[in-house]
Amino acid sequence: MSVMTEAGGIAGETRIAIKGVQWKVYETWVDLLPEGSPVRMAYDGRSLEIMVKGPVHENFRDVLGRFVREVADELAIPLKGLGETTWKRPEVERGLEADQCYFFTAEKIVAVNDALARRINDVAAYPNPDLAIEVDISPSQVDRPGIYAALAVPEVWRFDGETLSIEQLDPAAGYFDSGASRWLPVRAEEVARWLLREDTRDERAWAERLRAWSREELAGRGR
Repeated sequence: MSVMTEAGGIAGETRIAIKGVQWKVYETWVDLLPEGSPVRMAYDGRSLEIMVKGPVHENFRDVLGRFVREVADELAIPLKGLGETTWKRPEVERGLEADQCYFFTAEKIVAVNDALARRINDVAAYPNPDLAIEVDISPSQVDRPGIYAALAVPEVWRFDGETLSIEQLDPAAGYFDSGASRWLPVRAEEVARWLLREDTRDERAWAERLRAWSREELAGRGR
């Protein structure tokens, strides 16, 4: 095995990549992580990435998650979120933890709610999410798009600290930049505005402005 490291820039992300790792190693290590650990692991079928998150990373993760929830709630769009769930799938030997993940399709929401009602903590009982949010201030050391493609996640929002992209999955060709979401009537540049240019220091005031904007600008748009 070989090891590569990279320290992140503005967010203090630290990433370690271990090459030539078998699935069982990832599965064992990720199961040993305690609940709420700042350490994230991802496995792309060949390499294991270990990342330590910083405060800036966590702030962006939180704001993006709140954006999705506030807009969906204001527009009465059903969704179910499972936060930073670790999606490990032995059938494709891939796994990672999203920064945020959501379900929008009715059948998936029903399946998730049913599993939660029975307090099942095994991710095998849950479908893969419809939307994942990825905050990567420092470049990933593994093929994260390939992991999401193997999990057949239809849409991924990616944010690098400056630019946000909304990508859709083409099963034959991987992800492409669509510029807009299929689940919420928003464009990538609009999400980036609320993340970067709007004042987020007062979260309640920010949410109120976001909801007003959603009523005025988004309510009439089709998805």
